[in-house]
Amino acid sequence: MVNVWPGSPYPLGARWDGRGTNFAVFSESAEAVQLCLFNRDGFELRLQMQEQTAFIWHCYLPGVGPGQRYGYRLHGPYEPSNGLRFNPAKLLIDPYAKAIDGEVQWDPSVFAYQLGEDDLTINNDDSAPRIPKSIVVNPFFDWGDERPPRTPWHETVIYETHVRGISMLHPEVEPELRGTYAGLSSPVVIDYLKSLGVTAVELLPVHHFVQDHHLVEKGLRNYWGYNTIGFLAPHGDYAAHGTVGEQVYEFKSMVKDLHAAGLEVILDVVYNHTAEGNHMGPTLSFRGVDNMSYYRVVDGDRRHYMDYTGTGNSLNARNPHVLQLIMDSLRYWVSEMHVDGFRFDLASTLARELHDVERLSAFFDLIQQDPIVSQVKLIAEPWDVGEGGYQVGNFPVLWTEWNGKYRDTVRDYWRGEVPGLGEVASRLSGSSDLYAHNGRRPYASINFITAHDGFTMRDLVSYNSKHNEANLDDNTSGEDHNRSWNHGTEGETDAPDVLRLRARQQRNMLATLFLSQGVPMLLGGDEFGRTQHGNNNVYCQDNELSWYDWDLSAQQRDLLAFTRRLIRLRRRHPVFRRQKFFRGEVREGMQDVDWMRPDGTAMTAEDWNRGAVLALMFFLNGQAIPTPDERGRRVQDDSFLVLMNATPDTVVFTLPDEEYGKSWKIVMDTENPGSARADRGRELVTGETVDLVERSFVLIRRLDDARDD
Repeated sequence: MVNVWPGSPYPLGARWDGRGTNFAVFSESAEAVQLCLFNRDGFELRLQMQEQTAFIWHCYLPGVGPGQRYGYRLHGPYEPSNGLRFNPAKLLIDPYAKAIDGEVQWDPSVFAYQLGEDDLTINNDDSAPRIPKSIVVNPFFDWGDERPPRTPWHETVIYETHVRGISMLHPEVEPELRGTYAGLSSPVVIDYLKSLGVTAVELLPVHHFVQDHHLVEKGLRNYWGYNTIGFLAPHGDYAAHGTVGEQVYEFKSMVKDLHAAGLEVILDVVYNHTAEGNHMGPTLSFRGVDNMSYYRVVDGDRRHYMDYTGTGNSLNARNPHVLQLIMDSLRYWVSEMHVDGFRFDLASTLARELHDVERLSAFFDLIQQDPIVSQVKLIAEPWDVGEGGYQVGNFPVLWTEWNGKYRDTVRDYWRGEVPGLGEVASRLSGSSDLYAHNGRRPYASINFITAHDGFTMRDLVSYNSKHNEANLDDNTSGEDHNRSWNHGTEGETDAPDVLRLRARQQRNMLATLFLSQGVPMLLGGDEFGRTQHGNNNVYCQDNELSWYDWDLSAQQRDLLAFTRRLIRLRRRHPVFRRQKFFRGEVREGMQDVDWMRPDGTAMTAEDWNRGAVLALMFFLNGQAIPTPDERGRRVQDDSFLVLMNATPDTVVFTLPDEEYGKSWKIVMDTENPGSARADRGRELVTGETVDLVERSFVLIRRLDDARDD
């Protein structure tokens, strides 16, 4: 016999207080709600929830504690044409579950309608044996003296990675920990991240997600995780030690260890849609709890969903209870799980009040005024697939953005298809044209050239076309082409000249990324030339194609050393990570940045208006930006010349007049990343020339005020 007390409507979800558990679930339209408890053998006990406060059904069960499996059954009309899809035969995952145990076992019973017919015919088969169970968790954790690193934005270097992929093949990670939260936070992986020099890991989705039906049928698995079903639950499959609450403890331990190493944790979060898909999808949670509240339905056609994401449904961020869920989730991950920020997948979807994207929608208003969420790192993927969804530069002042224009411009420049010199200069200098108008700084621009969604950097320079045959979809997924990166040779090759060019192109893009104004984001593995063999959409490849291969060749080790050196340069020299945009300020007779032609003279209006300028030079005046050091003292930085040649020919650059400096030294050269270059190490003086071979990048430091590296 289980005692059922009235309990409280808040907090939503299951909350253990040391003596019992309070259960609370929102549903505006349900007629009755049953709380279903399960033992380890699957036996189900159904309890009627009698109390309802402001559309929240609630009860308290003394003696019920951590590890308890549970779910809900909601009673009400099944009228899809009216947007109502209640079906008590379907066990539902708690939208506020803190942990979820098990995977969906695909069977006709998990659908609320009869498969093979339209969705208007109800299916009364019980889905409970095939639905994951929500878990009551222990919220207590010994954080000790853990403190968040709180790395300033302008000092941040982001490493986009995957919990499973980074450690799955690592020979020095204990086998039982590979592919888990514990594997990511193992000493060898943390030491690697620290030695690389990054300051934050941005993790692909760790909210509990569902293995897609169509992938399971093909023998594939969802690897990326953009198929969320639990916004407060860490994905159980990434836990090494169990899934009935252990995943929560393990995730917290991972964050604690990463923080101890000075590394921040940023989560890629997917609040724009759920794993239930369109009107023909399964009933797993939200659809059966309150379909009309949780999802955007078509005006005048409540049977069907608005789809701004290409996944079948869009979460209804106009509904106050859905906004509450999103905000409660964000606060939970900050307050209870101690994460340092979020990257919002297809963030434009969350800004759609009616149809158009509204910059000051309710969602952004809530973020702005929230005392917890407003204080962490907020990154928008500023687009969705709906009309008007491309919103780069239009997010509010607290936000940073994945800068898709930076990605496209840098790629075009190094492939020799520059859109215009002004566009190149804007992207390299922080994209003030996108972010300065509303008070944002250069670090509003999250600069990236590659990300999980697309080619790796090595594949970017090696393939003209995608090779996604392993996805078993006739190579239809992913972008269609890569616009002539390989310069005549497609795919794998042993040709020495081609390999040298590809290696140099990778170094060119890495150098551009880390020496541009803004916040660099490195796709994990690009630092050593990770390949996916031409597959630019490995969302369903949970295997060696996606996992990091740590058996590095000599060339890969060289690229890794080059990347580490670039990150050290950026960290040491504030001139590469300014906190303010260039303003043409003059110090010692020079502007904070000066753009020049290869002959060392100033750019003319005609130069700026020409479209195909592929060889350029610019001067970064380190004396123009006194910057606080770690003790708060105002210090000046070194000054640099950046030389870039994206042409297919050698270009001769001439060092500028003495007003820019009397002596110089080459400190980085993508043609010879080691010390093979003859003029590296010796001083260069005004008027001397430097030859840049085809598609190469050289960084030269002024010695007049240089410090030792």
